[in-house]
Amino acid sequence: MTQPQLLSVNTGLAATLLLPQSDQWPRGVQTGIRKTPVSDLQTPTPVLVRPLGLEGDEQVDLTVHGGLDKALYAFCQQHYEPWKRWLTEVGGAADRLETPGAFGENLTVSGLEERQVFVGDQWVIGEVVLEVTAPRSPCYKFNALMKTAKAAKQMFLTEECGWYLRVVQPGSILAGLAIEVRAGARQTNMAQALRLKRPKN
Repeated sequence: MTQPQLLSVNTGLAATLLLPQSDQWPRGVQTGIRKTPVSDLQTPTPVLVRPLGLEGDEQVDLTVHGGLDKALYAFCQQHYEPWKRWLTEVGGAADRLETPGAFGENLTVSGLEERQVFVGDQWVIGEVVLEVTAPRSPCYKFNALMKTAKAAKQMFLTEECGWYLRVVQPGSILAGLAIEVRAGARQTNMAQALRLKRPKN
C-alpha cells in the first residue's frame, strides 16, 4: 500500500451559503463548509491543531461538524477526479474541485479511502495524534455547495464521504507529512458506517 500522506490543510470562516429557493429552507444559511488551503505541498506552512480543530477554522452547526469527536474532517484526494466528471455530467459545480478543501474537508489526504479507514484507527502526523470517529453524512448544505440536489445522494451511493477525527494529541501539522496509521479494533470501516446512516428513500 502507498504510504498515506497529508496533501493539504484547509480552513474556512463562517459565511452565508445561498440555497435554492424553496418553502423548506431559508434563502441563505451560515456555514463553515467553504475551506481553502493554508498549507499545501508548494507552501507547507505549519498549522496548529487544537482539541476542537484547526487554528483559523470556524464551525457553525456543531450538531454535524465540530466538538471533540468531529474536530477535523478528512477527505481522500483520489475521489476528486471521479466527482469532477460526475458534476460535469449533472451540471454541478465541477469548477469548485480545482483546489483542496472543495468538499469542506480540513485534511486532504492520499493513500487512504473509506474501506481502509476504520472507527478507532489512530493517525500519527508529525507530533499530532488523531483518531477516526465517524463518516461524514452529507446534507442540504453539501447539495448547495455542489450546486446540484443530487450531490448528497451521490455521496451515499459512492460511499466517498470522508470521515471525522478527534484530536488525541494536539500540536502542529503541515502538508507533505506522512500519515502513520495505528490500527484499532478494525470492526467497522467508513463505507460500512455510512450505509447505516443512508436514508431509506
